[in-house]
Amino acid sequence: MIREAIKVNKENGLEPKQAALFIQKASNYKSNVWIEKDERKANGKSLLGILSLAVAKDNDIIIITEGEDEEEALNDLKNFLTSDLEESV
Repeated sequence: MIREAIKVNKENGLEPKQAALFIQKASNYKSNVWIEKDERKANGKSLLGILSLAVAKDNDIIIITEGEDEEEALNDLKNFLTSDLEESV
C-alpha cells in the first residue's frame, strides 16, 4: 500500500465529469484506490463516494493505492489530479 498527499489542480475539482474520468482511469488498474479528504475516505472507483468528498480545486487530499500495480496507478491518478488541463468525457 502506498499513499501520497497532493493538491488538486483541476479548475472544477472532482465535479461529476472529472470524477467520472478519474474513475475510468482508476478502473484500468487492478489495485484498490482510495481518496482521503479531511479524515473522510472514499473508494476511488465509486462516483458517489468521490462526490461525497466534495473535492474542490486546491484541496489537499491523499491518494491511496494497494495492489499489484499500485505504483503505476498512483502515478497516473496523481498526474490526472495535479494537471490543470480539463479533460472531457
